[in-house]
Amino acid sequence: MEEGPYKYIRDGNGKVSRVIRVGTRKSQLARIQTDSVAETLKELYPDIHLEIVAMSTTGDKILDTALSKIGEKSLFTKELENALERNEVDLVVHSLKDLPTTLPPGFTIGAVLKRENPHDAVVLHPSHAGKTLDTLPENSVIGTSSLRRAAQLKKRFPHLDFKDIRGNLNTRLKKLDEKNDFAAIILAAAGLRRMGWESRISQILEPEDCMYAVGQGALAVEVRARDADILEMVSILHDPDTVLRCIAERAFLRRLEGGCSVPVAVHTQVKDSQLYLTGAVYSLDGSNSLKETMQVSIAVGTQSSEKVDEQVQRVGVTANKIPGSVQDEAEKLGVDLADLLLSKGAKEILTVARQLNDVR
Repeated sequence: MEEGPYKYIRDGNGKVSRVIRVGTRKSQLARIQTDSVAETLKELYPDIHLEIVAMSTTGDKILDTALSKIGEKSLFTKELENALERNEVDLVVHSLKDLPTTLPPGFTIGAVLKRENPHDAVVLHPSHAGKTLDTLPENSVIGTSSLRRAAQLKKRFPHLDFKDIRGNLNTRLKKLDEKNDFAAIILAAAGLRRMGWESRISQILEPEDCMYAVGQGALAVEVRARDADILEMVSILHDPDTVLRCIAERAFLRRLEGGCSVPVAVHTQVKDSQLYLTGAVYSLDGSNSLKETMQVSIAVGTQSSEKVDEQVQRVGVTANKIPGSVQDEAEKLGVDLADLLLSKGAKEILTVARQLNDVR
């Protein structure tokens, strides 16, 4: 039964329940991620009916161009957001790193789930088993679709050659295994782990080798900001530490005006009620870079019972179960760190990187 924008079903006993439609990309990884969120919601709310709606996005369709060259900010999210806007789905599950730091009006991130390992991983061609990036032969070709990874790794491993590789996880692994074009490829550890392919990880890159992308390893649930009931329902999925880390990271990126087309990297940690944020910007070849670390206290003091304004978004995130003052501290940390880098010349580095990328 349809009633207005919502869909309901009646069970054998005549009981009517609302159907919650969950939008996702069609890739296997996106489906695994969405199914895990749907299963968690089902456990928490046994009475709801969930329906998964899978669709292809621009990023899934354009496979012969480097992501950084397509020049579209919401490559993997636009079609899903259109469906959300037309009430065809009620919530959408994304990899947080695919979501721009400014969402279209009327949308918000209603949940950021506990982060999987956010680091990058090296997957070697079978013929190089047992090696690391350090021990691969001179001029070995490493595949990565990310300017951020290439910029950091070129500087750290000058003996290697970096080339673009596109496609979903399955496609990239297939290209690695079945041809001899690449000695290794760099992928997010989180995706490999969620796919059950942890055994393919030859090396996890530590922050000193390669810092990760903003939001990497975290899943986000995007909803219509006006749907108070859906927002309330998914807010239970928020992981407070992950939320604060990602608010800081997203605020940092937004302030720098970074996106897919510039090399910006972060590393965050919550330890002893302190939130640490390390952020960096790089030239395309990694020869020029700026990197700084700042921290802020996120101790929840006597104000923990404060009322959080549910209408307030911080870099696209609505977290109504976490004290607003602590979220503000996390957001300010990101902005302050970006301002520090900008004062040292980050804008020039990023402008040159953007221009060079445009002519590549």
